[in-house]
Amino acid sequence: MSRELDALTVVNQLRDLAADPLNRRAIVQDNGCLPGLILFLDHPNPQVVYSALLAVRYLAECRTNREKMKGELGMMLSLQNVMQKGSSPGETKLLASEIYEILQAAGNEAEQAEASSCRRKAHFFLGSTNKKAKTVVLHIDGLDDSARRSLCEEALLKIRGVISFTFQMAVKRCVVRIRSDIKAEALGTAINSTKVMKAAQVVKGEDGGELMLPFQEGAEEAVVEHNEDIPDYLPEEESPSQEQDKAVTRVGSITDGVGWLSTAANFLSRSFYW
Repeated sequence: MSRELDALTVVNQLRDLAADPLNRRAIVQDNGCLPGLILFLDHPNPQVVYSALLAVRYLAECRTNREKMKGELGMMLSLQNVMQKGSSPGETKLLASEIYEILQAAGNEAEQAEASSCRRKAHFFLGSTNKKAKTVVLHIDGLDDSARRSLCEEALLKIRGVISFTFQMAVKRCVVRIRSDIKAEALGTAINSTKVMKAAQVVKGEDGGELMLPFQEGAEEAVVEHNEDIPDYLPEEESPSQEQDKAVTRVGSITDGVGWLSTAANFLSRSFYW
């Protein structure tokens, strides 16, 4: 197995572990994982960089992690480098910018370090710090199993302007982070094009309740700009668990993840000179 494939496997495993709110503190406190993620931000493979950014964004969801992450050697500089690098895809730059703004503001926040801050349900990228991006919540009829999820992933990854997304399989929902100039209809068109799933947008009504707005059939289909500069994504078969009721993938409790963190740290120690 090549070193590049090893790096991609490791960073995807870290990303999946970071998707579980119960794992985030342990990853940041680990002596090897956070420095390793920072090194991955400078990796020559754009897919490794993007996956590392997703992991870092998950970790930043936990408020009590932000000060340590901001102060970690090379973190802010590496994020700036990704933002300024001419060869970085647009979605990668947006994600790096969002993380940078969150961490930059960490020292000015009134820290509320309740344990529940890391245990809340993981709503992916719901912050409004990046005005160039927005969040759309989709209810997807037919999102019943991992095969349908993979089909949905393929459809979303084809759209230029999709920054990230996460699935909530138990309620058949997908939370998608997109550029502010992308219309929600483009997402609906992509999902509906699978012919086996149908999407509706979930919005909040005037009374505070949820409303589902179906995308109009027969209306002119939204113009979808296809992705060409984002590399193919590694399939999810390497995920530690096949349960699908957590963001990205359910990876078990922190007890399950501790052993793998040690494995990841050992890989990072072998791969880089500290």
